[in-house]
Amino acid sequence: MYQNIRDLREDKDLTQQQMAQILSCSQSVYSDYERGKLDIPTAVLLKLADFHDVSVDYLLGRTNKMHE
Repeated sequence: MYQNIRDLREDKDLTQQQMAQILSCSQSVYSDYERGKLDIPTAVLLKLADFHDVSVDYLLGRTNKMHE
C-alpha cells in the first residue's frame, strides 16, 4: 500500500473519485494504485508528484523527506 499517496489525498480532502478525475483514470484504478494492487505508471507518478509538490521517492515510501 502506498500510504503516502493516500495521506496526501486525504490531507487535501479529496476523494478517490476526484483524484481519479485529475489523473484521467477510473476510481477503481486509482484505488488499486493506493493499495499497491497495480503498479503506478511513471507518467502518473510524475503527475501525482507535481500535483502534491513532493518527490516521487516520497510517494513510493522510499524516503520520509517530501522534497529532495
